Amino acid sequence: MDSLVGPTPADGAPTGTNRSADGRPGPALPSEPAMTMPDVTAAVVVVGGGFGGLYTALALAAERHHPPILLVEPQERFLFLPLLYELLSGELQSWEIAPRYDSLLAGRGVAWLQDRVVRVDLAARCLHTEAGRRIPWQRLVLATGATTDTFGIPGAESHSLSFRSLADVERLQELVQHLADSGRPLQRLAVVGGGPSGVELACKLADLTAGKAVVELIEQGETLLPSSRSFNREQAQLSLQRRDVRVRTRTQVVEVGSDHVVLRRLPEGEQEVLPVQGVIWTAGQRCRTPQISPEVGADRRGRLPCGTDLRLRGHDSVFVVGDLAAVPQVEPTAEVSLPTTAQVAFQQAPVVAANLLRSLRGEPLQDFRWNDLGEMLSLGRGEAALTGAGITLAGPAAFQVRRLAYLARLPRLSLQVKAAAGWLAALTP
Repeated sequence: MDSLVGPTPADGAPTGTNRSADGRPGPALPSEPAMTMPDVTAAVVVVGGGFGGLYTALALAAERHHPPILLVEPQERFLFLPLLYELLSGELQSWEIAPRYDSLLAGRGVAWLQDRVVRVDLAARCLHTEAGRRIPWQRLVLATGATTDTFGIPGAESHSLSFRSLADVERLQELVQHLADSGRPLQRLAVVGGGPSGVELACKLADLTAGKAVVELIEQGETLLPSSRSFNREQAQLSLQRRDVRVRTRTQVVEVGSDHVVLRRLPEGEQEVLPVQGVIWTAGQRCRTPQISPEVGADRRGRLPCGTDLRLRGHDSVFVVGDLAAVPQVEPTAEVSLPTTAQVAFQQAPVVAANLLRSLRGEPLQDFRWNDLGEMLSLGRGEAALTGAGITLAGPAAFQVRRLAYLARLPRLSLQVKAAAGWLAALTP
């Protein structure tokens, strides 16, 4: 099957058109609200090109006889989020962790529409996009992922940085450079959130700002990394100590200003105004759920209720994958909060792809069973910690194992080979 890839404006064609892999025009995507994509009523539409959506589309396309597949994703580049810290520190380059969708999907049998879905009409089996397109489906995969949640803290939305995009990396690199250039004493960066993202980011920032600024890691709970393995928690604590990161647990952020944060010590309630040159917010996530009608009863985090087969409850033509899916356990039947990690999406993607094809053939569907393979943390330049499969490892060796593990997960063999060549070259004296 020919690949249909929607070019971006940089390709010299209007966004939302299609081309085959050899550059010939493919079937036109809808450019007016009244138009529909040819054969789209028999197509699979995947909404969201993150780990869950992209890897589901690729798993479907790997099947010999698959239906037409359309990926709807507004960004022009796929982002390999677990390696964003290495991009910040300059250990990796953007092409290694943020390849373009048109290059990833060329020749793969997946069409890409660069647009954003704003409404899902379940009754009509139709999507409505930001550009005014109307796209029917026969099977739908929702994989819109999550974004930063500042919990309504005053000033947090307008005065803090998130760390989930290439633009976030660029802004943070500019801030680090500004701190280095200013040479002012007592400069501070505050990282809010003591989960894996906050700890990993604090270590990288401490390495990048060594001697130029103090990094403060602020966590509301009793301890850092409460859901992590004990070995990884211990290694993280050691890494933070070696880098003189100031850890504040049982500390609540009550306000964020342009040059300060207001903290409340728990449970005493004493407040402190901490001057800072920047705040990076990693403390929470909320799902980026498009408007769905009729409503389906999302939970407080915005996750959609699924069956064990990853179908949206009450809607057999809709599957949900990744952070957006609230999935019950198979045994026992009870709600479980899966980690919001790439590992979960990696495992769900082939199950959704297989179940989608089974549903089209009228065959029984399989249950998704989460298999926890372990945990890997980046802990500064050239260092990491990992626990899994009976192995615990820390330091430079763990850093290389972590990089190799993610290298094997890159979404195209040519990208894996190119990244591996760069990695091996960097290891060569």
